[in-house]
Amino acid sequence: MAVSPALDAPRAAPDTRPAPAPPVPRRPGRRAAVALVPAGLTLALGLWGIRRENSMWRDESTTYQVAHRSVAEIWHLLGAADVAHGLYYLLMHGVFALWDGGLLALRLPSTLAMAAAAAGVALLGLRLAGPRAGLAAGVVFSLAPAVQRYAQEGRSYALVCAAVVWCTHLLLSAVAHPRKRTWAGYAAAASATCLLHEFAVLAVLAHGLTLLLTRVPVPVRWAWARAASAAAVVLAPLAIVSQQQAALVGWIGSPGPPELLGFAVPALVGLGCATVPSAVAGPVPLRALALPLLVLPGATLLAVSFVHPIYVDRYVLYSYAGFALLAGAALEAALRATPYPRAAAVALAAVAVAALLPYSIHLRTPQSRLDDPMAAARAVRELTRPGDGVLFMPARRREPIMSSPGEFRGLKELALARHAVPSGTLHGIELPAPRIRARMLAAQRIAAVTDPPGKPPAGTPQERVKREVLDRHFRRCAEREVQGMVVVLYTRPGAC
Repeated sequence: MAVSPALDAPRAAPDTRPAPAPPVPRRPGRRAAVALVPAGLTLALGLWGIRRENSMWRDESTTYQVAHRSVAEIWHLLGAADVAHGLYYLLMHGVFALWDGGLLALRLPSTLAMAAAAAGVALLGLRLAGPRAGLAAGVVFSLAPAVQRYAQEGRSYALVCAAVVWCTHLLLSAVAHPRKRTWAGYAAAASATCLLHEFAVLAVLAHGLTLLLTRVPVPVRWAWARAASAAAVVLAPLAIVSQQQAALVGWIGSPGPPELLGFAVPALVGLGCATVPSAVAGPVPLRALALPLLVLPGATLLAVSFVHPIYVDRYVLYSYAGFALLAGAALEAALRATPYPRAAAVALAAVAVAALLPYSIHLRTPQSRLDDPMAAARAVRELTRPGDGVLFMPARRREPIMSSPGEFRGLKELALARHAVPSGTLHGIELPAPRIRARMLAAQRIAAVTDPPGKPPAGTPQERVKREVLDRHFRRCAEREVQGMVVVLYTRPGAC
């Protein structure tokens, strides 16, 4: 009997690689849903308690008062301080020029930016692993505690995160359609993102590592190198001036256990998620894009910080986009393997909400931040009367009067020589120590805004003379402890 050639042929070894995902049908409704659900969730979480009980911590206070200066005054400041945030301050100046809405105007741009970032993460997941993985990634990103925190923060980090996510979309488009205009668009977006915060350049390096890990043609890698070089040239002047202002970040210490754990836990969870087989769509696999974005920026800053401390987790907040992509793809694969995926998804969402709710509530209180200059300003108003003197110990504690000047109306600043705005500084310039002594001795009552107990005292002559005169010639009359600060009323002996 003749044997069929098909039966006679040796059997091929089974292919255990994940099957390529079928091309996602162009269904605008599905694509919109994948983007809008995480964006809507992020927007809702961002608007929930956005005023944070009418509190504002010191970094937000800096944004608020700098953004209210004129463009010329902001430019004057950037030559001496905070040039790394210069573009953000100019953007916020435009926001307040259009609508001076107080705390809401201060934080709403971050909320909208984070919603855009969540939509971008979801669409990245859709491009790389399908709609369900994209939706899961967007929801994971929205619920991340750090994302919730900085969606309500009047600082640049949410905007940087959104810019990095959409820059990553441009990278994928340039790889899929390598033309001069697509790479020019990526180069322009990368340059603008780096100008928004210089450490966004680490995301551009992560993109380069992604291309090294994938089988893209060599001309594509060279095109990325040219685009990255253009971004580096644009960034260079900012980096040079920023390095000259390095003393402003002298408060950053060497990485300790909290910083190492804060980096290691998401990185290890992301690495675990990367081992779960997922669909592959397009020339760039999801894990090859997400892992470098999750690991490289934080690992680079940590490594540098053991020599020159510079690591702060919010500087690489955009790494959570990589984490969310990996977690979303792993969740989609796990749910697909269960007999009742929808019920499992609902149960998982309920567990996540229950676990995150206490921390989410805490994030929307003044106690979730280091300090509260607005509460300190209210405490000064409660303890003082017109004609009293006021001191800030140390001088950088001037945030309360700069963000809430109305609460200090009628009081005399005893140490200030030049205000922050005309001097082109963040906190102003103080008088020499002998002049401060003379002004203090002429006062009968002085309100002092001080650091909380346990902080080492500043050693400048001005700070030493403030402490000496208060100890020798005044007595504590009353005090109010607020978040991160203490306001003390001093009076002459017997006059409390």
